[in-house]
Amino acid sequence: MNTEIKQIAQRIRGLRDVLDVSLAEAAQKCEISETALSRYETGEVDIPVSFICRLAQEFGVEASTLLSGVEPKVSSFYVTRKGTGVSVERTKAYKYRSLFHGFQKVHMSPFEVTVEPNDAPITLNTHPGQEFNMILEGTMQISIANHDIILNEGDSIYFDATKPHGMKALGGKKVRFLAVIE
Repeated sequence: MNTEIKQIAQRIRGLRDVLDVSLAEAAQKCEISETALSRYETGEVDIPVSFICRLAQEFGVEASTLLSGVEPKVSSFYVTRKGTGVSVERTKAYKYRSLFHGFQKVHMSPFEVTVEPNDAPITLNTHPGQEFNMILEGTMQISIANHDIILNEGDSIYFDATKPHGMKALGGKKVRFLAVIE
């Protein structure tokens, strides 16, 4: 696993240690298995951004702190200039750029997501809350609860994130989209 994921994993474990919360308690609060949480904390598997947001919410910390290791300081407004923001490369296929990392007490988590084209089947995941995606560049197939939808540049979708969902780039080109996770 890459260095960024290992650092995030260390911050997750460190948070649990500082708060003196057991693996079982943290897993229960975040509605995941102890095995999954343990694997996230070791950095041996990809850590879903939705999980990071959920963990932050459950334990009263900023998701951006878990992502970047830097405590946000702004509470009025925060500007993220084009091409900036905290980047997290989850895998070679998915890259997330946090668009909220300097703002305190966020209620939603906006990301610029880049998905590289590949021939792998869509991997489905679920997380609490809702999600909004708007295509900025390219064409994407999104699968939600056994429905396959094609989205083109300018299209958007709002959905219940507890339903199994996943996406892939189409046309042999990368897709970039705005994802807002609540």
